[in-house]
Amino acid sequence: MQTVKNSGRRNFLKVAAAAGGGLLLGFNWTESDASTSLLTSVTSFDSVGFNSYLSISPQGVITILSPNPEVGQGIKTAFPIIVAEELDADWTKVVVEQASLDTKKFERQVAGGSGSIPHSWERLRKAGATARQMLLEAAAKRWNVASSECTTDKGYVVHTPSKRKLSYGELATEASNIPVPANVKLKDAKDFKLIGTTIKNVDNPKIITGKPLFGLDFHREGMLFAMLQRPAFGYKLKSLNAETAKAMPGIINVVTFDNNVAVVGKSTWQVKKAKDALKIEWEKADALESSADHNRLFKEMLDDPNATVRRKDGDVEAAFKSAAKVVKAEYQCPFLPHSPLEPMNFFAHVRADGVELVGPTQTPELARNETAKLLGISPDKVTVQLTRMGGGFGRRLKADYVIEAVQVSKLVNAPVKVVWSREDDMTGGSYRPAVRYRFEAALDAQGNMVGYKLRGASINAGNATREDNFPSGAVDNLLIDSVDHKSPITTGPWRAPITNFLAFAEQSFLDEVSQAAGKDPVQFRLELLNKAKQKPVGAIKYDIDRMKGVIELAAEKAEWGKKKGTDGKPIAQGFSVYFSHRSYVAQIGEVVMQKGKPVLQKVYSAADCGVVVNQSGAQQQVRGCVVDGIGHAMYGNITFKDGVPEQKNFNEYRLIRLNEIPEVEVHFVQNTIDPTGLGEPSLPPAGGAVANAIFKATGKRLRSQPFVEQAEFKGVS
Repeated sequence: MQTVKNSGRRNFLKVAAAAGGGLLLGFNWTESDASTSLLTSVTSFDSVGFNSYLSISPQGVITILSPNPEVGQGIKTAFPIIVAEELDADWTKVVVEQASLDTKKFERQVAGGSGSIPHSWERLRKAGATARQMLLEAAAKRWNVASSECTTDKGYVVHTPSKRKLSYGELATEASNIPVPANVKLKDAKDFKLIGTTIKNVDNPKIITGKPLFGLDFHREGMLFAMLQRPAFGYKLKSLNAETAKAMPGIINVVTFDNNVAVVGKSTWQVKKAKDALKIEWEKADALESSADHNRLFKEMLDDPNATVRRKDGDVEAAFKSAAKVVKAEYQCPFLPHSPLEPMNFFAHVRADGVELVGPTQTPELARNETAKLLGISPDKVTVQLTRMGGGFGRRLKADYVIEAVQVSKLVNAPVKVVWSREDDMTGGSYRPAVRYRFEAALDAQGNMVGYKLRGASINAGNATREDNFPSGAVDNLLIDSVDHKSPITTGPWRAPITNFLAFAEQSFLDEVSQAAGKDPVQFRLELLNKAKQKPVGAIKYDIDRMKGVIELAAEKAEWGKKKGTDGKPIAQGFSVYFSHRSYVAQIGEVVMQKGKPVLQKVYSAADCGVVVNQSGAQQQVRGCVVDGIGHAMYGNITFKDGVPEQKNFNEYRLIRLNEIPEVEVHFVQNTIDPTGLGEPSLPPAGGAVANAIFKATGKRLRSQPFVEQAEFKGVS
């Protein structure tokens, strides 16, 4: 059991609610320690200016205010699980409420980077443990016994010698008069009762019964609706004829700003029909790029002598000059939209005294700050209420759609909800960047990789490499550099930024190298990791043992190299492993041939994300990542003609279908490492596992995405 000290001055505040009693314990999200500050009474919870709270009512109901946006990652369930574990609460009496944006009370109100649990893990545990200790002390005082004679279980304090017990609700008000303890003990992982078990998502009942949770559900009496016509990439507004649109039923106004045309009316359907009736002429404002231009640019960037060096170890030139064998390959991926189930939308009401914002955002603070900057007001004048999101995948890290609602509301002087259509969502930019990689490996006569080169050529990606990821540190001579082209086509974070494709390219290339070296792909990687462990080259910024652990677990569970099909022949398996967002994931795909075509039947996924908080949520995250990674590797593609996206809806943009989803078997490394992240790390290795399995089954290498459009895939028979 770990003992932690509550030493901070402003991290915990507790209050006894004057109306009805109970315990309200505020805990600071910006620090891990608790304070000895004490407030004895308040008229309501809202009147106390502290950072967050755990409350226990006299009826025993335990409430956690959850500050982080819920985007389907299960944070509204995971946060209270952690608190309830240390509190020894009865899970059936735990509820969670979504907090609005409040930068004075909370820190990191963000859904991104797989960082919510890693950031809040210790804070949440201390909140539960502190409340538990105060309840113990309150019970001991009532019974006039030593607190060491008492224990807790499922919402009760129990006096072990006499078997007497009191519920947390019965003790809540008395506990509010107990000084906050200076030190609290956290549970040993072996004593967890909730953490690591399977617990249903707390929002499931509301989702299943259609309760208004999402941004599209939000409605305010008297609000208007708006839809926008935006310019394609490289264009600006030249002329507008909106007379027909303005005369259509339900239309209030048509306004323009920043080369956008907004139609405002009483319903989304009326607004959409009017938008379709607009007569707009656009003119060139920047380069009008096509996909053919991007392919030309990639070739130029890969040969550019002025690349930015990201990492260099050893004498790369000498290693390649003396190599017994050199392996070269290029891999390319297209732009991709995020395609969340819920398109972009947001509500804004710009008033003289401030601005009210409501809707789905992964970065509420950014939405507030951008609004304040636009209007020239203090951020304190802007409130942001969070709704649940119907997907985000990084798209809602940006605030462009929020600012649109703000601008329209200001122009029409009314509360407005901006809604994007699917076509708006798919053509509106902020895509995953398009990238081409060139890999080169130098092998000695024994098949050891003695040299490694990687160049990332990208469009609006910045640095398209992760120069310190494996195999860096395991190769004596290594050069990683990058070149980036600035394009009018907008890009942004897409689930597991950069690594979502880099992992596929790298892991497919390492498969090629292992084949050229005459070595088993799994053993080849393990040899490199052993080399990094015994004779590291430069900085090692990944955990070698954790990476080896997931490799070995995946190989064991999938019976790597041993499994045979019903025909007695070996099953075609492909391997991939990757480190991202502090976690480690190895995957093995299994492919069979059906009617001359490769079909993915199963994926084994072994993850080391530290302590698994909720098996249900964790399993869903891994499976979702695998399906997402496979689907976009196989099918996703956005192309451009003179700055205009050529795919506008799902009849033209292919997603994976239900009958194409393989069985996904998930395993977690059992350890007591603090949680490290899970919303993204299982996506990057998926494409490589599939491509390598397809190669095993067909002898065809897939080096570009989407797979189905490659000649190597089409030529399989």
